[in-house]
Amino acid sequence: MSAKGVHIEAPEGRLGVLLVGLGAISTTVIAGVEAIRRGLGKPIGSLTQMGTIRLGKRTENRVPRIADFVPLAGLDDLVFGAWDIFPDNGYEAAVEAGVLEKQLLETLRPELEAIRPMKGVFDPRYVKRLHGTHIKEGRTKADLARQLIDDIQRFQEENRVDRLVMVWCGSTEGHMTPGAVHQSLEAFEAGLEANDIEIPSSMVYAYAALSMGIPFANGAPNLTVDVPALLELAEQRQAPVCGKDFKTGQTLMKTILAPGLKARMLGLSGWFSTNILGNRDGEVLEDPESFKTKEQSKLSVLEHILQPHLYPDLYEGFHHQVRINYYPPRGDNKEGWDNLDIFGWLGYPMQIKIDFLCRDSILAAPLVLDLALFLDLARRAGMHGIQEWLSFYFKSPMTLPELYPEHDLFIQLMKLKNTLRYLRGEEQITHLGIEYYEAD
Repeated sequence: MSAKGVHIEAPEGRLGVLLVGLGAISTTVIAGVEAIRRGLGKPIGSLTQMGTIRLGKRTENRVPRIADFVPLAGLDDLVFGAWDIFPDNGYEAAVEAGVLEKQLLETLRPELEAIRPMKGVFDPRYVKRLHGTHIKEGRTKADLARQLIDDIQRFQEENRVDRLVMVWCGSTEGHMTPGAVHQSLEAFEAGLEANDIEIPSSMVYAYAALSMGIPFANGAPNLTVDVPALLELAEQRQAPVCGKDFKTGQTLMKTILAPGLKARMLGLSGWFSTNILGNRDGEVLEDPESFKTKEQSKLSVLEHILQPHLYPDLYEGFHHQVRINYYPPRGDNKEGWDNLDIFGWLGYPMQIKIDFLCRDSILAAPLVLDLALFLDLARRAGMHGIQEWLSFYFKSPMTLPELYPEHDLFIQLMKLKNTLRYLRGEEQITHLGIEYYEAD
């Protein structure tokens, strides 16, 4: 590492944040940022806004705010745009989502009403429980991609934004594995022209963004950008990408608790998880194919953290089961129940039970903000391709094919902060600390 760090262009001008989907998460992000600008709330949950970073030795007492350490775009410089398959403006969509209090929404009403979604790219074959009315029409998927590019260019001109990022906040698509059309950019572009069934709507958005060199984050467990063809395009256009699936409720708890069990060498016989939620996400996940996509994302976490192949006496054959139930009365206030059957000294059994009454979009909103700001930072620092240092935000982090994903929340945070130190030419923190106790 160079002692001088990496050259980072200044965040001059305005940053356009393009959100795919103007539902519960996106409206909570937009309304939240506007409320914070006005001093009506605090950005709780946002690492970029509230987090600090230790520099050098503990004795140096250098602990700046992350926002003061790396050059991030300011909240006043953000301009939001969105696509959706329903025509409701930002205010109407936020009221329908029911996440934020009506009084706050009324205060922010003019700004939210100004967010009018562009027509979405949508095919009900990939999300079977939704039936949109505000949808683009095109002869081919290539035509739809060109329409998205036109939308982006128009948004940039009309709002006088200097840089852009795109974040998928849309619904979970049906389960898909990489096919022949995903193996190269040439094959993918031919597939767009041929309306290949293996190119879902999310990939059309990702293709449009990456074609313009726009960073892309995937907040759902969809395959989307995690295929060779779109990673080739990201490298070609020098665009950073990251994903998949925002780490919010139950999986957040797993990536906190499982590392603790492993650190103390406590065994696990089984982990049963069930959820009830009543928002659009819950409705979509009623479809078995969409649920399978989500299930794959949620199930992979424990296997990678606990590493049963290395600790067979503790974790080999543990039972992991996940259920998600659509329960409309609960709305966005998801409830996750977990039962852990663990064992300790001499194999004696114990249990842990968790009842997490969370607010899904309240937990997701700060992640969207952080990802937008960090992806913009990465672009200005010349970083492109998979941004593994942003694994902290995802249930199913993207990595190179030869690498296993790191799911431990605390290792992920260390990776993120060490990346920021690297960018600014600061020493990496290893927490060895032996130098404090060695004699001169």
